[in-house]
Amino acid sequence: MTKEKIIKFINENLACNLATAEGNQPHVRGMMAYRADDEGIIFHTGNSKDLFKQICDNPLVEACFFNQKSGIQVRVKGKAVVVYDDNLKRAIVASRPFLKPIVEELGLGVLAVFRITECVACVWTFENNFAPKQYIKISD
Repeated sequence: MTKEKIIKFINENLACNLATAEGNQPHVRGMMAYRADDEGIIFHTGNSKDLFKQICDNPLVEACFFNQKSGIQVRVKGKAVVVYDDNLKRAIVASRPFLKPIVEELGLGVLAVFRITECVACVWTFENNFAPKQYIKISD
């Protein structure tokens, strides 16, 4: 799969599992990425959540995107960095109605936006199950 096809796949399959670590303990949770592009993968959380604290302590993360119909899984590892962009936060809130009442009550600052940078992807399918892994750089 090419870099462009991987980015397209992620944007078509935004639900993912995101892994972080706290000390020696791994943590994984279901997430909904906002978008992927040449600069990385955008996602958000609340600044009071464990996820926010875990990333601040250790920004290395891995996200796994899966399409059940095709059986394709794309794992992306990289470094999560905070994105300070209120216009992006407003766009996220506009596209995710469940955030609106939270932001109206607590303000836009409650939302923490991250970009996974230095992304390297590995594509898995049933057909390549036992083949050596191939890593594809999708962002700087």
